[in-house]
Amino acid sequence: MEATQILILSLVQGITEFLPISSSGHLVLTPLLFGFDLQSLAFDVSVHVGTLAAVMIYFRKEVARMTLAVLSSLRTRRFEDPDARLGWMIVIATIPVVVLGLPLKSVLEMLRQDDALIALVIAGTTIGFGLLLWLADWRGKRTRDEYSLNWRDALFIGGMQAIAIIPGTSRSGITITAGLMLGLNRQATSRFSFLLSIPTIIMAGLLETLDLAQSAAPVDWTALLIGAQFSFLVAYLTIHFFLRFIERISMLPFVLYRFLLGGVILFLVL
Repeated sequence: MEATQILILSLVQGITEFLPISSSGHLVLTPLLFGFDLQSLAFDVSVHVGTLAAVMIYFRKEVARMTLAVLSSLRTRRFEDPDARLGWMIVIATIPVVVLGLPLKSVLEMLRQDDALIALVIAGTTIGFGLLLWLADWRGKRTRDEYSLNWRDALFIGGMQAIAIIPGTSRSGITITAGLMLGLNRQATSRFSFLLSIPTIIMAGLLETLDLAQSAAPVDWTALLIGAQFSFLVAYLTIHFFLRFIERISMLPFVLYRFLLGGVILFLVL
């Protein structure tokens, strides 16, 4: 991979993983737009490792508190601690991805065989789920925080997250949308979405690593290292500024971007 390709793809992954605009869709579209060969599975794994490290370090205090509280709740059988409850809600919200991940991954692999088809899918999901995000942000009550979630809420958010395996949907976008539909405020649903990304990215990375281990393709370790480091830096900054400004700017800029991007894709493909 050339340095320009590495940096562009790492920048795209770092920005889009946690914004409600679909990282998988952008990672598929970017090579098509710039004339690059589709990046290797190993590179996709490396930039996901970078974004995983970013969210874990950014929320290190919350992750540590939740982990200790969950372990304590297992020992004492008491679940009143807010951090324990939040940790268990993340566990519950991860279940739908575990159940539906492999079947939907097969659908994704089929779509990737046809550039025109996957471009149309990305256009449709980008626009359709962008509209849903706008409606949820507009109609949502925004009166709850993430600590008020119950197991039904967690399963609903997790079920919506499972759909995000389809490119263009956006994992963060669909989980933020689900949280807004449940009445969470923008910061709360964003924080829960980011925390939920930790087990989700870990599982996706493990699956991709298993696929990579079965492949005989050569590995460009320099490209992987640079991609992981750059995506980590960009993702960390993206999380910081998104959480800082989301209550002021609402979801509308991301919705408009999704409409514009979907329209451009349709114009180029049709």
